[in-house]
Amino acid sequence: MSSDHSKTPPSGVPSAEDLRRMLLEKQLEEMARKDKAREAEEKERSEFITKFMTEHVTEKERTLIRRLVMNAVKDGAMEAMVYSFPAKLCTDGGRAINNGDKAWPSTLQGKAKELYERYEGFAKPQGYRLKAAIINFPDDLPGDVGLFLNWAPEHY
Repeated sequence: MSSDHSKTPPSGVPSAEDLRRMLLEKQLEEMARKDKAREAEEKERSEFITKFMTEHVTEKERTLIRRLVMNAVKDGAMEAMVYSFPAKLCTDGGRAINNGDKAWPSTLQGKAKELYERYEGFAKPQGYRLKAAIINFPDDLPGDVGLFLNWAPEHY
């Protein structure tokens, strides 16, 4: 009984070279997808920074802040993070906030400065407090600043 093994592969079976090419194509597509996502993220970040530094706090943002506060109250909290922004948008890259320096408000710029001034003029006289904290540390560096509005009693 002789076996009829020919040197040609059965039809539909890809060669090792075909598989390597398919894998490479898949890797290239994934790289292109990641590059596109990174570019979109960078564009979004750039637009945020431009708006943060040049535009005023919008009514939509003020409404969101009120909603965050009311949701915190519904949850039984005495504090809510009402705004966040990259620490690099502070004049010192967030160092004063990170170190608990009482002069941290002087490092604010753009919308954060406007929010702080609004707090000083309207919320503080009504018994609110505002604190700033670094909320993440990518690569062990200050990443984002969170502004937290607090309405707890003074010695809570």
